[in-house]
Amino acid sequence: MERKVFSLLGFNIDTFDFESALVFAKNLIEEKRGGQIVTINPEMIETGTKSPFFAKILNEAQLVIPDGIGIEIGLKLKGVDVKRIAGIEFSHKLLEICVQNNFSVALVGAKPEILEKTVKNLKEEFQNIKIVYTQDGYFEDTRRVFDELVKNAPDFVLVALGSPKQEEFIYEFRKNSPQTLMIGVGGSFDVWSGEVQRAPEIYQKTGTEWLYRTVKEPKRIKRIFPTLPMFLLRVLLNKSE
Repeated sequence: MERKVFSLLGFNIDTFDFESALVFAKNLIEEKRGGQIVTINPEMIETGTKSPFFAKILNEAQLVIPDGIGIEIGLKLKGVDVKRIAGIEFSHKLLEICVQNNFSVALVGAKPEILEKTVKNLKEEFQNIKIVYTQDGYFEDTRRVFDELVKNAPDFVLVALGSPKQEEFIYEFRKNSPQTLMIGVGGSFDVWSGEVQRAPEIYQKTGTEWLYRTVKEPKRIKRIFPTLPMFLLRVLLNKSE
């Protein structure tokens, strides 16, 4: 399966639908090609415009799915009709695929108690899940974590360190284990652990989870504004695409 990417403000984004993106990711595991999956949003593009290294990480990823509603709108403004793929749903579905195909899994990140509850809940949901390694996000010796991941050789790794730290971690680890597929999942462990409630379905379907979360956590408003409106304005004004 060939990638079909569109460059938005200089950042490549895959235009797969949800199911096609899953097939592509599954093939990366099966064929031992591995890679980095990025769940891109306007904040990450903003970071990439300021950091050449982070821009390099985004554009060298093997799969970049449009996670943020701002990305979906931005693509539509450029005439590309692509639906948002929520990273938390995509990651969960990939876990299901791992169970069905006996792919091994590792989880890195979050607070120790959050990680523990996440593992417990995933094992209850997927009785045959093969979790070969876990590490909470409170570590200083990255080399140790890399070595332990290599030793346990998971097929699929979920990293919940927050952006851009999780993307940088994955990018560097890829040099040690190029056959491993990895994805940054942000706060997904918080939800899977049961400690944080995801937005009601109506917000999920309309792509306004960000609004629900901002109402619940007002401090998030600084992250979204002015980033989102400025991002869309830049898309409108950009004539090179």
